[in-house]
Amino acid sequence: MKIEWKKNLMVAWLGCFFTGASISLVMPFIPVYVEQLGTPADQVELFSGLAISVTAFAAAIVAPIWGNLADRKGRKIMMIRAAAGMTITMGSLAFVPNVYWLLIMRFFNGVLSGYIPNATAMIASQAPKEKSGWALGTLSTGAIAGNLIGPSMGGALAQWFGMENVFIITGAVLLIATLLTIFMVKEDFHPVEKKNMVSTKELFSSMNNVSILIGLFITTLILQLGVTSISPILTLYIRSLSGDSGNILFISGLIVSVAGVSAVISSPTLGKLGDRIGNHKVLLAGLVLSFFCFIPMAFVKTPLQLGILRFILGFSTGALMPSINTLIGKITPEHGVSRIYSYNQMFSNFGQVLGPMVGSTVAHSMGYSSVFLVTSCFVLANIILSSFNFRKMMSSKF
Repeated sequence: MKIEWKKNLMVAWLGCFFTGASISLVMPFIPVYVEQLGTPADQVELFSGLAISVTAFAAAIVAPIWGNLADRKGRKIMMIRAAAGMTITMGSLAFVPNVYWLLIMRFFNGVLSGYIPNATAMIASQAPKEKSGWALGTLSTGAIAGNLIGPSMGGALAQWFGMENVFIITGAVLLIATLLTIFMVKEDFHPVEKKNMVSTKELFSSMNNVSILIGLFITTLILQLGVTSISPILTLYIRSLSGDSGNILFISGLIVSVAGVSAVISSPTLGKLGDRIGNHKVLLAGLVLSFFCFIPMAFVKTPLQLGILRFILGFSTGALMPSINTLIGKITPEHGVSRIYSYNQMFSNFGQVLGPMVGSTVAHSMGYSSVFLVTSCFVLANIILSSFNFRKMMSSKF
């Protein structure tokens, strides 16, 4: 069977977009929903933080399990499983009687997730090697665009239809992603018996570039840490810069979104550039750019200056995401690609859990500006690690 990988890329892009949107759609009003469920006023912030972070934490724990199954059963079936599972768990949030059931269903939402890493693994295994950077860069814009449009759409839908109905609408959107994947994605995959499966330990032992792979995992973690570390303090930081709280939520939304806009614009182009000059070079350039964006963020005087730096930072994200995914695809044997991408997703999820913790802790002890300086230190360490890992490849295309 001839696989039309470009058609699969289009459907997977839509699935990643819907998945990314569904995750971010409910974020703006989770604290209000927690409050509406009858949570004591002095516990609303605690349970809101738990409700947001528990999904990423659960996804991180189970990612390797789903990756193992994907290498045995195929990526398409795992994409269907993730989309269908999230359809049920997301829709069920409209009917939870209290905050404890909210946490339980948010936990299972993370447990049953995994559409994006499996879509990435499928496209990485199907796209021609010389076009993998462009393909994975294009795919990454789906989740970015979904995350970008999600918060603004979620706030508007909650105002128009009520918070409970937003969860039902989100479930319906995920159902569309499920149906698209079932009927339009094609995969020529031959299931592998468990006894014939190469173990994860043997998979890592057979790879020649394990140190590079670990470095890519760390880069993914720090990328997510940097993206999410400012989320707990961004609105407060902008308010301290402007002194005007009248339209603070609108300004904060713009400053959050602007990095996603530049990432969506740049990802396919930078992925294609990586195919031509070497993905490791684009990755290093993205890390250096992010380092030089985070430092001045600590010293900005106006929200406009912060917004401009966030826009430039988005080009860094656009460089890093396709480069990481393409390099992983190039150094991973095809029979283990889903497992390796699942481990990368695990590091991504842990970065999403650690980022807000780091941001809020640093802000509480050292002030808002220090969050950006501490994040830049993580990025600098990542630059040093990546330069060391890539030293043999810097004079050649990888």
